Amino acid sequence: MNPAFWKGRRVFVTGHTGFKGSWLCLWLTQLGAEVTGYALEPVTEPSLFDAANVASGMNSVIGDIRDREKLTQTMLAAKPEVVIHMAAQALVRYSYQHPVETYEVNVMGTVNLLESIRSCDSVRSVLVITSDKCYENRERDVGYKEDEPMGGYDPYSNSKGCTELVVSAYRQSFFSADHSVAVATARAGNVIGGGDWSADRLLPDMVRSFHAGEAVSIRNPGAVRPWQHVLEALHGYLLLLEHMDREPQDFAQAWNFGPEDADTQDVAWIVGHFVEHWGNASWHVEPDVENMHEAHTLRLDCSKARNELNWRPAIDLELALKWIAEWYRCYYDRDDVALLSQNQLEEFQGMVTR
Repeated sequence: MNPAFWKGRRVFVTGHTGFKGSWLCLWLTQLGAEVTGYALEPVTEPSLFDAANVASGMNSVIGDIRDREKLTQTMLAAKPEVVIHMAAQALVRYSYQHPVETYEVNVMGTVNLLESIRSCDSVRSVLVITSDKCYENRERDVGYKEDEPMGGYDPYSNSKGCTELVVSAYRQSFFSADHSVAVATARAGNVIGGGDWSADRLLPDMVRSFHAGEAVSIRNPGAVRPWQHVLEALHGYLLLLEHMDREPQDFAQAWNFGPEDADTQDVAWIVGHFVEHWGNASWHVEPDVENMHEAHTLRLDCSKARNELNWRPAIDLELALKWIAEWYRCYYDRDDVALLSQNQLEEFQGMVTR
């Protein structure tokens, strides 16, 4: 990636108070971008947004993605060149309990964003973040490519497939002309990293249990996922946007960003290796009494990003787990997590910067 591209660039980020959004805004402000964020208050306590003092380096606006009027006015005031849409209801199990909210936020929230962009002449490039779960999952060992059918069994996964279809329709209907806005989507694997306190996610569940001195309960130890550190996915997003700025319509497509095959592991592997980095921790299997459907196997084919963007993972899963353990240890020891976050960012950026 080219850090100079981002210096002074006006960037609008939805969902900036969330886990991925907070890491993204830390990175963008470190690169010298002028960042405006639009999101609800952090939904977890604690949160990376507060712990790392993310708001100090940007213009943070609290608002609901479902409020199209406020969203449009905030965007018009910010005059962004780049828009990165991360605001979402991002939890599978929550979507079973709140399906209407999940579709309202993930599908209509995206419609609201794209309508706001149609009113904002400053925007050049848009990246909508969806999920690896957007595909019609056939529980196969071969990775899914970007042109395969959308689907999704549960409301969350299905809403992400719907979001992809919404973006495709808007791209063809309103953003396809020469010199028009370039609109792409990105589908990342299971992102992990320090500062995630979301409910019903593997690493946060482990950290909470281990910190309390308890064994963590694992529902589905054989489930295979494309695990990757959050900075790997964010690097892919930023690199794609740099390409979109140079050749807008050539890169206004859907893109997968996932780990190397060796880092597509089952849950039991992740738990066992994280325990080694954490130390003095234990776990046990506890079957899911609610019996909610969850995919057993999910892999991504990321050859397109590797071939056309020259993107590939910079750190392996073992190092990712080490960094994550260090981050949470730092937080619970009441050390400077903002400084540690910046240090991890700088170390990672050194690996991927030309």
